[in-house]
Amino acid sequence: MTVELSQFIPGLLVALLFGLATGPWAARRWGTNRSLGTALMASFGAVVALTLTPGGDVAPPGSFLGSCDLTRFGPPSLADLSNLNEVSLNVILFIPLGISIGLLARSRLKAATVVAAIALPFAIEAIQLVVVPLGRYCDSADVSDNLIGLVVGLVLGTIIGGAVRHRVRAREVAAAAGPERG
Repeated sequence: MTVELSQFIPGLLVALLFGLATGPWAARRWGTNRSLGTALMASFGAVVALTLTPGGDVAPPGSFLGSCDLTRFGPPSLADLSNLNEVSLNVILFIPLGISIGLLARSRLKAATVVAAIALPFAIEAIQLVVVPLGRYCDSADVSDNLIGLVVGLVLGTIIGGAVRHRVRAREVAAAAGPERG
């Protein structure tokens, strides 16, 4: 997922505009507020914009366009995660999407969204493999890194969302009980 800085900023701007344009629809579709709908769509847009922007990849040694580097399956080393590099950026890219999905209320649509988000890294690498004019290289390690970021985000979003919903319910119960009389 190597992206030149010249592609990074426009990609994020396009993702933000996509999120703003589709956020209200997403909020209605997922039954949430506009901010979360916008965050969900902007984070999805960022993933697509930054992974499917033409060019930017440096070919792994011995590979060529239309091929897939299958040298690493599974999680990266802690050393790779502790530095800002292609591996850590691949993980970081999917964390906002995971958080946004994790914040959604439990529903069948959320479950389907989780499944779709899990399929997304595989779809991206397949597109990079077969759409040669993109100038991208398929890499099995990217799938692992993206899934780690997604899981981290889902866990964080679920914890935060659960805590927020618990506080809201506690306030509602307290308000329904009325002021305490002594």
